Amino acid sequence: MDSKLIRIASYEAQNQLEHSLRQAFDLLQSKLIPPFSLAIPNPQEYTQLNQAILYGVLIEPHFARIHIKHLHAIVVDGYNLFLSLLVGIVYELYGKLFDSVKEQLIWVTKEMIDVSAIGIDSLLVCLLRQIVGGDFSDGNLWLCFELVSLCSSKWDCLLQEKPVALTSALYTFLRILPDHCRVTGNPKLEMLRQLEIEFCVKMLRDQFHLCLKIGRDIVRLLQDLFHVPAFKSIWKDLVLNPSEFRTAEYLDISQLYCTRTSSRYFLLRITPEMETQLRFLLTHVMLGSQKRYQIWFEKKFLSGPEGESLIVDIVRFICCAHHPSNEILQSNVIPRWAVIGWLLTCCKKKYTEANVRLALFFDWLFFNEKVDNIMNIEPAILLMICSLPKYINFTHSLLEFLLLLVDNYDLDHKKIIARGVSSAFSTLVQKGVVHSLDILTHCDALSSPIRERLQNLLLNDQCKVPRDLHPVDLPSQSTPSLSFHDVSCAGNPTPSTNEQLACEGEAGLSTGTVVASIPVLDNSVNTSTLQVVAVGNEVDAIERLVENIGEIIKESYIRGLQTLEAIVLSIVNQCNHGQTSNSICSQDLLFKIAKEFESNGYQLFNSLGSIADIVECDDEIGSATAVITRTFIFSQNEGIREMLLLWARNGFPVGARILSYVSRVAYEAGCFGNSVAEAKVSKSRLPLLAYHLDGYFTFLNKRKGDSSETFVSVSEMDEKVIANLVNSAFTAYRHFLMSSRAILHKEADTSPSKLLFSDLKDCSDWKRIRMKNLFRNIFCHLSDLSICEENIIRLLIEKLDYADLTELQFEVGMKKFSLFGDNPKLVFHLIKNSLNWNPVEQHKLWGLMRSELSVSKVGVEKIILEFFSSEEIDGNLSAIAVGGFLTLCSCCAPTADLVCMIMSLPNNSFKDFAAAALATWAASNASMLFESLTKFAEKLKSKSTCSTFSNSTEIEINQSAMLWLLSYFNAQGMNVSDMLNNFYPNS
Repeated sequence: MDSKLIRIASYEAQNQLEHSLRQAFDLLQSKLIPPFSLAIPNPQEYTQLNQAILYGVLIEPHFARIHIKHLHAIVVDGYNLFLSLLVGIVYELYGKLFDSVKEQLIWVTKEMIDVSAIGIDSLLVCLLRQIVGGDFSDGNLWLCFELVSLCSSKWDCLLQEKPVALTSALYTFLRILPDHCRVTGNPKLEMLRQLEIEFCVKMLRDQFHLCLKIGRDIVRLLQDLFHVPAFKSIWKDLVLNPSEFRTAEYLDISQLYCTRTSSRYFLLRITPEMETQLRFLLTHVMLGSQKRYQIWFEKKFLSGPEGESLIVDIVRFICCAHHPSNEILQSNVIPRWAVIGWLLTCCKKKYTEANVRLALFFDWLFFNEKVDNIMNIEPAILLMICSLPKYINFTHSLLEFLLLLVDNYDLDHKKIIARGVSSAFSTLVQKGVVHSLDILTHCDALSSPIRERLQNLLLNDQCKVPRDLHPVDLPSQSTPSLSFHDVSCAGNPTPSTNEQLACEGEAGLSTGTVVASIPVLDNSVNTSTLQVVAVGNEVDAIERLVENIGEIIKESYIRGLQTLEAIVLSIVNQCNHGQTSNSICSQDLLFKIAKEFESNGYQLFNSLGSIADIVECDDEIGSATAVITRTFIFSQNEGIREMLLLWARNGFPVGARILSYVSRVAYEAGCFGNSVAEAKVSKSRLPLLAYHLDGYFTFLNKRKGDSSETFVSVSEMDEKVIANLVNSAFTAYRHFLMSSRAILHKEADTSPSKLLFSDLKDCSDWKRIRMKNLFRNIFCHLSDLSICEENIIRLLIEKLDYADLTELQFEVGMKKFSLFGDNPKLVFHLIKNSLNWNPVEQHKLWGLMRSELSVSKVGVEKIILEFFSSEEIDGNLSAIAVGGFLTLCSCCAPTADLVCMIMSLPNNSFKDFAAAALATWAASNASMLFESLTKFAEKLKSKSTCSTFSNSTEIEINQSAMLWLLSYFNAQGMNVSDMLNNFYPNS
């Protein structure tokens, strides 16, 4: 029998997957026609039914909607089985499917997105993998068009449910767009190209935080699109205007450089068939026997007009996604470097060859052994060494290309790239991939300039740029404490390159990356300014430091920060030894500090909003404000608190700055894994947490009196330590609020919650603050000041978009934190006040309330009763709230107390509310509803009152509820008079 699903040649064996689907369809075809059976199928029947429905959907387009409705009716596993069958069809059979079947495949994919089917992301990835690069056939262009249209039309659903599918689509279309842009004069292709550009630009502009997850390869892809006007502006903002992306986590392109791309993205551009052939070649074919396999592969996949463009993707796949086992590495199987060497010889176009070489060396440019996998860089070094001496020109051209990349790839980040490449070379030697680099540095067959440049590069990492002062995973733009960038972004001119190098050579305090080691002071720094003043003539000594700080800042901004840290640590020391804060923290002294920093271009405790547009400035890390803030958090010292209050008295947003700092520390701590090795706390990924931890260990050892500067072991820095640091940070902020209330607001009746709201409002005006994280942290760590606070809840609703609010709904639904608490009176008061909010605000509020109250222990029935019993209830003002209550009831189980309350609601303007609630429960949980109604009737008979209404003497049954019950029982053919006797026993 001919298949209606796939094309099968006469010489081909029967496909088992297609056979099983067809067999199930033939067996159950009569059952796929309405009316459908209501019997619950067993597991085997369920599998066959899914197979039959899928086959019917694909081969019978005219009955597809009926089949899908049938599927909706019987599904019990979230469509997991159905999706797995779809994935199998795409993975195994896509190339053989009839065109009509492919159209149905796209249609059913959209249907599965609409119902948020489990595994829909896997299906979309499989479909994206079927797009062949460099292929301009009608079928391939049709698939591109359908998938880019699908991603655009289902944008909101995918963004909320499966954002990984959107990043996968972005990677795919960014990769194939250069091919599509090279061909002109094809109207179909021009329309497709425009759709692809619109989708990619929308992702990059609107969801850049998702794009960051792709990692460094997104930079490589965007380079190929620089000539396209829409991407030229994106590239400009990526390099020069990071704030345009409105993503707090993104401060500089070097953060992307330091983020490794997951191997799953490289699989996207390799079709399943191609992957199978490549893995076979790299797993089973012996070296010396590969020629015929290579010829077959080239004819099969690379012979098209633009087939060469696939070589770039194949090289990235081999380097980053295919890592052979030790057994394979030690065997005579053709090695990866040999396959890549052959692929390079397949490049006929110069730009393709350059792109392939870049793909080969891309991970070298930013290599960090703590983040990157050595297997990603192994093929390139072995290809260069194994080509000696027989193919010396091959080695020469590859090495020359690598050195040209170091010198020219990104001049602004040349040191990061040089460090990455030299780190790659040294790691390859350390891990034993090669025994020595002498074979390259002392190879007479290589030209002298190449050897000299390589030798200088390898020496540069050791002699010119010490790693402990400028770690590879630390972008200089995001660490003002390590260079003069902080001064320049505050108004001073940017220093010359030589001045920057000199400055970086001085940097000694808190500059090491936390993962590698806890830093010690560099011997080159004059540490006399860093010594905490000994007990004795304390005030004079501190004043001398303050008097000299202006000159120190002019000489070196870094040493100015070190001097400030010495001052604040000395104040802590003196307060701990009984000195009064007023004698140490005089207003004149603090104004002197502030004035000296301001004269050098920096204002202490300035609003983050005023520096939000300065690209290279992160004032929460390594600034004078940050030094004082983190010292206060560690010490919670009275003297430092006095300093902060003095600035607050002069109108600076001190509380908001502290709140922003502690919230960001908490957010980055939430990204921390179970161990240091897993978390990889780097200053590129978690910059403030790394800075905070550096300061913590510095402070801890100084408090212990350890003058040797031997820091606490990294092994002590585990998840528990970080959690304690976060709690301590919020405790410090709470203390500041209480002090502020007692001193700054002593004449006004200002509660701590109102002060918290004021700080939140300040923070909400700062572009770089991610408000979702800020609100999440205050409800977790300052719950007593924020739960059910009307001003704070309303600000949350005003500032968060729908995506962020949905995330909060998930989290409160999982009881990670609470927004409304368990006090019914407070919740009712909030609901009552919300009736005067605008409709959008009310709808957002009820989305949050529904998520929390449906899983909390708060007495929902008490809130509903008080609301409907209120005399102020109004048909217009209260409509949204009543709708919210109805949705809330549908999310709650019909317990005896809740049903008792619904049955006894007063007959007000929303007379059908009780009936609607009962109807909802009858559809979702009928058995529990009627159990509760029975208990209610029993209480009526015994003339006792429901526990919810203990103060009532009589219960009046709601008319709409009673009418609905009569109608319901009548429709079920039950005796209505019996029901009436139950509810009206005395009638």
